[in-house]
This record gives sequence, C-alpha cells and structure tokens, in this order.
Amino acid sequence: MKKIILASVLALSTGLAAAAFVGPNSAPLMTTAAEAAKAADDLPVVLEGYIVKQIQGDHYEFRDNTGSIKVEIDHDKWPTQDITPQMKVRLSGKVDRSRLTGFEDIDVKLVEIIK
Repeated sequence: MKKIILASVLALSTGLAAAAFVGPNSAPLMTTAAEAAKAADDLPVVLEGYIVKQIQGDHYEFRDNTGSIKVEIDHDKWPTQDITPQMKVRLSGKVDRSRLTGFEDIDVKLVEIIK
C-alpha cells in the first residue's frame, strides 16, 4: 500500500498523472472558470489561463476568457520557474465547495506553464 501511495505522489509531482479516462460518465478534461464556478464539489477540472494576482496566502485569482475564479495553490505545487500574470498556465485540480457558503475555490494539484 505504501508503494502505491508513493508512486501516486511521485506521478503527480512529475506531471505523469495528467492522463485520465475519457468516455461515458467521465468528468471533462478541460473546463473554464465560469463552468468550474458552477461545478459540483470534488469534480476534477483542468483550467487554462492566467494567474493574475495573489489574494492572500495560498489563494490566487485565476482568469480565462470566461471570467475569473479563486484557486488555492499550496507552495509545494508551484513549478521551479517563476510565473507572471502574462504567462499562460494549465491548472489541474478539483472543485472545493463549502456546505455553508457554496463555492470556495479550485484546489490545485498541478501547475504547468504552457509555452
């Protein structure tokens, strides 16, 4: 069991876990900020756009051509290269909703710079 967990962590940290099942009843591989804001809790999402500002701590504003959304990126999820608001990124994660307040943010598991 420890080997499986370790392999999963290593795959996520190296970007190897970007592939997923695509077919009936599967979650969309790519979505927009507007769609993600309305999505169900824990739904996996992949967003492409720009991180435009830091809100507070690990919380940032992400923007694409449909609008903006709050994302949470832990310090260990950032790539080794600095990211500016002008750099296009791909964020992979899941929708994080609160039962009390509704939409919270996107819990980002992987940040990739798109060239």
